Amino acid sequence: MRGRMNRRTLSSELTIAGIGLHSGVEATVVLRPAVAGTGLVFELGDEHVPATAENVVETSRATVIGRGAASVSTVEHLLSALYAFGVSDLHINVHGPEIPVLDGSAREYVALLEQVGVRDLGEPAPTIVPSTAHFFADGDRLVVILPADALRIRFVADFPAPIGAQYLDFLCDAQRYAGEIAAARTFGYLAEVEALKARGLALGGSLDNALVFDADGPMQPLQWPNEVVRHKILDLLGDFALLGARLQAQVIAVKSGHALHSRVTKALRDHYVLGVGSI
Repeated sequence: MRGRMNRRTLSSELTIAGIGLHSGVEATVVLRPAVAGTGLVFELGDEHVPATAENVVETSRATVIGRGAASVSTVEHLLSALYAFGVSDLHINVHGPEIPVLDGSAREYVALLEQVGVRDLGEPAPTIVPSTAHFFADGDRLVVILPADALRIRFVADFPAPIGAQYLDFLCDAQRYAGEIAAARTFGYLAEVEALKARGLALGGSLDNALVFDADGPMQPLQWPNEVVRHKILDLLGDFALLGARLQAQVIAVKSGHALHSRVTKALRDHYVLGVGSI
């Protein structure tokens, strides 16, 4: 994502259906082209909720967007693909409590976006170009935003065995995203499954839509030896879509997740987009 970009929408309507990872409930999402300036907007019944940081209502195991009594969970994989392809304006009509998990990655979302195509709207997309460094920490978790001429993500993931520590330096554009990030699946530990289900999470999870690790290692073939950190970058891009703007910066992330990403995007949005906060 080098340099400034115009606003974009889809060339035609697109429908996605499937089960939710955490709810286990079938859901349908209809993506409809929008005019410049609409932004990414979730249509949840009568409630229209902009996909922006201030509308994040939950970050435990997934990013949840909502307003009032209306909410939709696990938005990060779909938003990640949209952000990577520069889609800035779209109606996202959701029937169900959660975005379909599909195979646990953004691969199928990318295939559908490539199938229908993306249309340039002829107006510059809002872009955040930091002129100084910004640091965000939560214990041993860290996100640093540095000035740069393109969106570059350096991510350090560190999990208990058998995953361990992984690192990836990723210069982001749509082509690299499609080939190097999109197919990385959401992941977890077999030992966690029952505890998650007791909390009402992972009710739709299976070996078909999540990469699962037991004590000996992954229970399915890996897409890459460092698939876990690639998925962490996928999630980060989905969370950063909630800036409501393109980000032209270097992002250094260490062990960060949805909660810290939400804090970062809220601060950047307040400071650079809304002009109401300081960081």
